[in-house]
Amino acid sequence: MPIDLRNNAADRLGRPLRSLRISVTDRCNIRCRYCMPEQEYVWLPRQSILTYEENLRLVGIFASLGMTRVRITGGEPLLRHDLSSLVRLLSRSGYVEDIALTTNGVLLARYADELKQVGLSRVTISLDTLQPGRFREFTRSDRHADVLAGIDVVQAAGFQSTKINSVVIRGTNDDELIDLLEFGRAKQVEVRFIEYMDVGGATRWSLDQVMSKKEMLQVIGARLGRPVPLAQGRGNPERAPAERFSLPDGTKFGIIASTTEPFCRTCDRSRLTADGTWFLCLYARSGVDLRGPIRAGATDADLAALIADSWADRVDRGAEQRLSEPKRGILYQVQGLREDPHREMHTRGG
Repeated sequence: MPIDLRNNAADRLGRPLRSLRISVTDRCNIRCRYCMPEQEYVWLPRQSILTYEENLRLVGIFASLGMTRVRITGGEPLLRHDLSSLVRLLSRSGYVEDIALTTNGVLLARYADELKQVGLSRVTISLDTLQPGRFREFTRSDRHADVLAGIDVVQAAGFQSTKINSVVIRGTNDDELIDLLEFGRAKQVEVRFIEYMDVGGATRWSLDQVMSKKEMLQVIGARLGRPVPLAQGRGNPERAPAERFSLPDGTKFGIIASTTEPFCRTCDRSRLTADGTWFLCLYARSGVDLRGPIRAGATDADLAALIADSWADRVDRGAEQRLSEPKRGILYQVQGLREDPHREMHTRGG
């Protein structure tokens, strides 16, 4: 690399550039109600999708500015052909300390061993219910058993720090908190409950469907004993978005309270869409085009300057601003999403 600015990139609130989420596709094979509830979608043109070599180049530039962690997302990333090639490139490059994957788990049993062999560090699986019928209603898919099988294969492959992400929606799956925790304990994976967020394609969102962190802790505490916060706290700039707790029996779990208790002031993550648009906040209405300069012949130094300057101007506090709105409704109507598919959660990588 012709540049070496490691650890120099910080935004106006002093937040470092540490974590990059890379979406490799906007396509998905299930239709979760909090992400893709509609019948039809506008997809990114296939010719606009970054190649793995372009992804690798950008990761190297981000790493030169201080980024140390990459998470591969989608859509559903395992739908992207030969995803192991990207993982192999990233692993061999030495650019980052940690390569993680977020997946809905439907195809995971097929690919977990191969991904472990080429250098994937960690896996997070989305699983919102343990009930097959409810899963079908929630996702319009009958692949619940495949997700469970994927979790088993991941553990057998030797992955460490595997997590399950569960979006909690009042009146839908809020009665499964204890079941999910017990499932996670049995499988030796950590469950992270996520407050229902009003982002992207959550066109059915309403505040009364949000089960807050406080309510979750009350339910869990009443059944399993008082959850004790773990030492890793909100002041740690390297922390994950989840606040972690331990139960009396030693079970650990996390809660991501982006809706009621935003962590914007310590957020060190940004998102690169499959077509090379860089979003500095999950709630951002627009992003920075990186594909255009790459394909127009920009040098690494040119791209590093564009990224560093954009991050230096960052003041985004999207979740905090949403929390302050007196009449909080959905972020985008369906027509607004169709006008710009970059607004969709399945496009910008969640």
